[in-house]
Amino acid sequence: MNLGSTANMSDIQEATNQLLHVNLHENQRDTHVTESVPRSESEHLRVTIGATVPTGFEQAAADEVREKLKSSCKISKDRGKIYFDISVESLAQVHRLRSVDNLFVVVQELKDYQFKETKEKVLKDFEELAGKLPWSDPLKVWKINTSFKKKKTKRKKLNQNLNKEKIDNERDKREERDVKKELSNNSLDSHILDYYEKPAIKEEISTLVGDVLASCKNETEESLKEDTDPEVLKFRVTCNRAGEKHCFSSNEAARDFGGAVQDHFKWKADMTNFDVEVLLNIHDNEVIVGIALTEESLHRRNITHFGPTTLRSTLAYGMLRLCSPQPSDIIVDPMCGTGAIPIEGATEWSNCFHIAGDNNPLAVNRTANNISSLLTKSQIKEGKLSWGLPIDAIQWDICNLPLRTGSVDIIVTDMPFGKRMGSKKRNWNLYPACLWEMGRICKPGTGRAALLTQDKKCFTKALSGMEHVWRKVHTVWVNIGGLHAAVYLLNRTPLAFVHPSGQDKEELLSAKND
Repeated sequence: MNLGSTANMSDIQEATNQLLHVNLHENQRDTHVTESVPRSESEHLRVTIGATVPTGFEQAAADEVREKLKSSCKISKDRGKIYFDISVESLAQVHRLRSVDNLFVVVQELKDYQFKETKEKVLKDFEELAGKLPWSDPLKVWKINTSFKKKKTKRKKLNQNLNKEKIDNERDKREERDVKKELSNNSLDSHILDYYEKPAIKEEISTLVGDVLASCKNETEESLKEDTDPEVLKFRVTCNRAGEKHCFSSNEAARDFGGAVQDHFKWKADMTNFDVEVLLNIHDNEVIVGIALTEESLHRRNITHFGPTTLRSTLAYGMLRLCSPQPSDIIVDPMCGTGAIPIEGATEWSNCFHIAGDNNPLAVNRTANNISSLLTKSQIKEGKLSWGLPIDAIQWDICNLPLRTGSVDIIVTDMPFGKRMGSKKRNWNLYPACLWEMGRICKPGTGRAALLTQDKKCFTKALSGMEHVWRKVHTVWVNIGGLHAAVYLLNRTPLAFVHPSGQDKEELLSAKND
């Protein structure tokens, strides 16, 4: 290598180090989400967080909170909600919980609220309540949370731009190998090579560094502008009410309480383009006031290609957790639809192997696209190519799976309800055949299954004829889009599977349907 070449590579290394330093600095700032509040003050700031979860999976969500946040957790009388205390430093971890849909910080909980006998007096009390609540700490948490989300969004856009620049400026494969070889000869760290999976020449890297530095400068200027020229916040009040003894409607409570909040803070009411969402949750004689920390449900994290019956990621997590996956387990979803269950499993339990299958080629294609989208998202986030997920997708016949007998540890699937997909009549033939084939591939003695269905009558009938193969352990009652459904947790019995002849199997399934 000549001196000119050496000098050029030295410049590339220097530019690369600058960019890595900038990103490292950015990551360090992102981990401290409390910077908008003085450190000494935020260290002692503890608040109660409320979370909405899939109905029926409150216990699973509470267990996740205790496991990951080391915090005590209370399950609300109002189904689908849990509450737990955290220090503000744990706020980023809270957003990474897999079982929760929406988050809010509790302003105050009034356990035995005494409602007056007339509507006018009740609404008047709500107006007076707004000025008495301890808003200070919850609003600090809201501000920290908002700052955290803004930085996350900016970092996402920045990484997208960086990724686009690298793609637009990449050379042919031969040039990439040559440049990577030169970088290797200059003893660059392996993590730099990973970051620049497709290295570019000096001018291109310098451009990327300039973009990052400019972005940091713009962010600082915007932050200063926000501090010197604060805008009036826009807000709305959302009332969620459950109970039969209330003499007022949810809209009336939100209207009068919201008017008092507006008078108290001098905020501007806006039902659609709001900064702050104040929550007024009323369940019988319990009133909880909170401030929303999520703009949209956290269950919208994995799926980009939707089908007619896409399962929520939070519900998929709850079903998987019921089965207690262990390292090296083989987990199968034989009716995967859009792949919500195996994708959630591969993300959270990456030490297991997940197989997604469906008889519909469109469903298999959607699953493959969702896996690809998740890998692309991960690549943009990390700034390098991903090694992939422990998951595979295949088209197959649910009644004749191409898997060895006793080879699967866990089966988790969303069975056809007979509403949007299939029919109730077809389920009477499908369910027994599915349970039979699932019993064949599942390991005797240790295998388990979590099966979701709304067609409870058909499922119970099919299961009753297979007590020698499956043992029901637990039933979780859930609400799926207004439909009352159930998740059946089953254990595979120790009885070895005996392959019947085609005629015997047909007679067995026919007898079960009589």
